Amino acid sequence: MTTKLILETHDAFNFRTAVYSHGWCELRPFEFDQENWRLRYVFGGANPFSVVLSELPGGVEIEAPDGVTDAGTAARILREVRHILRLDEDFSGFYRLTKKQKRLEWIARMSAGRLLRSPTVFEDLVKTLATTNCSWALTRIMTTNLVEKLGREAPDGRRAFPTAAAMAGVSADFYRDEIRAGYRAPYFLELAERVASGQLDPEAWLVSDLPTKELKKEMKAVKGVGDYAAENLLKLVGRYDGLALDSWLRGQFYKKHNRETVCDDREIAAFYEKFGPWRGLAIWCDMTEKWH
Repeated sequence: MTTKLILETHDAFNFRTAVYSHGWCELRPFEFDQENWRLRYVFGGANPFSVVLSELPGGVEIEAPDGVTDAGTAARILREVRHILRLDEDFSGFYRLTKKQKRLEWIARMSAGRLLRSPTVFEDLVKTLATTNCSWALTRIMTTNLVEKLGREAPDGRRAFPTAAAMAGVSADFYRDEIRAGYRAPYFLELAERVASGQLDPEAWLVSDLPTKELKKEMKAVKGVGDYAAENLLKLVGRYDGLALDSWLRGQFYKKHNRETVCDDREIAAFYEKFGPWRGLAIWCDMTEKWH
């Protein structure tokens, strides 16, 4: 049996463009049923549980197990789903800029730009490390292995994302052999140890007062985090200054705007400079238009 919670949304929100904004919906403990447009997520804690999100007119329906819907847990679910779907983020400035570009008018019309994220920055950081210098297929393998081998089990048999303590409790060899993390093995272990010990608090990046340049520098102090990973993380904490260029994004730009000819990254940056602090989101929406 399940209990249904209703999370009210607003006119500038589109469930489908939020869920399918980037690949996170395909990475455990998310599960995406595209045929029925239902998104499942397994929340962690002492007693993990999974919820299923689906769209309603003017809201999001959340199906949760009966046994976890006391007032405190219900409030947590609503709060964290708001975070995942970025319902409290204001994109009006972004929409004003994109409306001025005929080819990008669709962004405001479809309320695009809300990049799906995890309940914690730690999870997003680990997943971002799993996207560096590898195929998407390998990213999915690594994140699935992390969840299945280190995550706590919910009553339905699904597992939550592992805690920093759980990830710190295994060896670098475990990450190489069991997670298939390759060169990232020591990075995963060191990150988990730093977070579990309290030496590093990624959640503080959500509310940091640092200028974006300084916050990016702080993120890059995490081993394995370079320019691409830091700028991707910045987007997930609500800062869109960086383009987060990788081979896929560059390739899409060459095809769409440069007659399939390779160009310098400075030319790509110049192309989106008009979007100012929103340029990282502008390139992402521009390159993923066909998804929507």
